[in-house]
Amino acid sequence: MPGSMPASPSSGRGEPVIEIRPVRPTDYDAWLPLWDGYNEFYGRAGATALDPAITETTWKRFFDPGEPVFALVADAGGSLEGLAHYLYHRSTTRVEPVCYLQDLYTTPARRGHGIARALIEGAYAEARRAGLKRVYWQTQESNTPGRRLYERIARHHGFIVYSHDV
Repeated sequence: MPGSMPASPSSGRGEPVIEIRPVRPTDYDAWLPLWDGYNEFYGRAGATALDPAITETTWKRFFDPGEPVFALVADAGGSLEGLAHYLYHRSTTRVEPVCYLQDLYTTPARRGHGIARALIEGAYAEARRAGLKRVYWQTQESNTPGRRLYERIARHHGFIVYSHDV
């Protein structure tokens, strides 16, 4: 199970300390609006919203020790301000598994305050703890603010992602 780590001290603007920690079963009601916001950001809302069974299954996977799927949250004094979902999987180019940071989201009001960076660094720390050497993720080309951060803390390898539902 992932550990807990402080993300940043109070900014001096009255903002609480952000703690990056594993999601807890009691966090569901605070996690769900973040999950919904993340999905809305990527166009999965209204008529294109995820089936509720996907949300339910995703939530259950975080607490199933047989699943290599994990969640971190950014806790600001009891208010969840961001999430990171990641999973470990095998790779044909490495002996050890790799970590795929699948979902990353910060509440719009707290963007630009270091929460996304702290969540990514939390995933880095968890991957190191698990003996992994690579964390990777993807984003939309148009996610300019996110990409500015990613360019500072990771390397873009130039890949373009294709997918096809079968």
